[in-house]
Amino acid sequence: MKDYNYFNTLLVQNVGNKTRAISPVIASSAAFGYESAEEAEGIFMGTVNNPLYARVGNPTTAKLETIVAKMEGGLGAIATSSGMGALSMVMTAYLKYDDEVLCIGGFFGGTYTLVNETMKRFGIKNSFCATEDFNHIEERLKSGIHMVMVESVGNPSLELPNLPKIIELCNQYETLLVVDNTVTPLTIRPLEMGADISVHSTTKAMSGHSSALGGVAIFRAIKENDKLLNEKYKNMHPIIEKMGKKAMIAIAKKRAMRDIGMSSNAFGSFLTMLGLETLALRLERVNNSIPVIAKILDEKLPSDIKVSHPSLTSHAYHERYINEFNRTSGPLITLECGNKERAFKILNRLKLVTQTANIGDNRTLALHVSSTIYREFNKETQKHLGITDGLIRVSIGLEDPEVIAEDFLQASDI
Repeated sequence: MKDYNYFNTLLVQNVGNKTRAISPVIASSAAFGYESAEEAEGIFMGTVNNPLYARVGNPTTAKLETIVAKMEGGLGAIATSSGMGALSMVMTAYLKYDDEVLCIGGFFGGTYTLVNETMKRFGIKNSFCATEDFNHIEERLKSGIHMVMVESVGNPSLELPNLPKIIELCNQYETLLVVDNTVTPLTIRPLEMGADISVHSTTKAMSGHSSALGGVAIFRAIKENDKLLNEKYKNMHPIIEKMGKKAMIAIAKKRAMRDIGMSSNAFGSFLTMLGLETLALRLERVNNSIPVIAKILDEKLPSDIKVSHPSLTSHAYHERYINEFNRTSGPLITLECGNKERAFKILNRLKLVTQTANIGDNRTLALHVSSTIYREFNKETQKHLGITDGLIRVSIGLEDPEVIAEDFLQASDI
């Protein structure tokens, strides 16, 4: 990864303006006037880069998209109403009836239901496999599937996938790879590694303040002899022929955003940009704090409460955390408390920590996941996703790491 100072400079310099209003300007209009009939025609053709209608973007959101694309090393980005909106946009734009998506590893509950329930209703097939099940992964790729999805870090499983190998296989078999990079902005850069689309819930770390619901998808440029020119993507070829290297963005706008309208709003985009100014500072703080907290809890919590984080030598992905993830895996730690009753008691005794379903906030957050996000899933599905009755997911914030640890220690003294 590039160092935090690189991003501190990039983000602050791109969010602010040098003249007139220093802060980003909020364009709250839903509609935009055109200077002439010719300009209107050009805007709708895509040859004139001026606002069309707020459903497909506005100037405030366009600025956010430009910043995030630079941050992720992509050609361009599309901001959406939520992280689920970004995933929905990508799936509805790039998949059609009878296509198949392969999901690797454990997934956030909303992503699982989007794939296995909502998209399934519209005839999009799916399969799921373990993070290291490369025999199954290659088998599905050989069969001609259309999309692979993986989280950069499993939420809340904390699995660390072998991204270089997954990317290599997807490129070998000319299959689109979508990486949900919500947990690891800046520290993992999927597009530079060779993935096709990177997706974030900007509600999380990018904003950091729980004030702005949003999502974003970042796209690479179309290349010569691109994998999307494969016969299995032939329904997209007319857009690629017309739009050239920008076609991946045009596909998402024309085949999803325009007709479904999972659009970001100007005020949400403005608030997200304010969060971006401090993103690198906050990530550095959290990634430095989390091994300290994990170590204290692992050593001092009662022995029947199991602490899980890749910084611990006992963790299955510790070596990958050190060697491939550069000791950065986002804000999540989990505590296995054995049963729901004990987990509830610990959560209800916490004084500093906020109980909520969000992650990546400036504050430390916690949640009993099986009774909330995953409550409607059967035991088999919960097991595949790494969910147990006693699991608490913790998202570490900016507070003093020793104070955070002390709160869990006092809460577990029951």
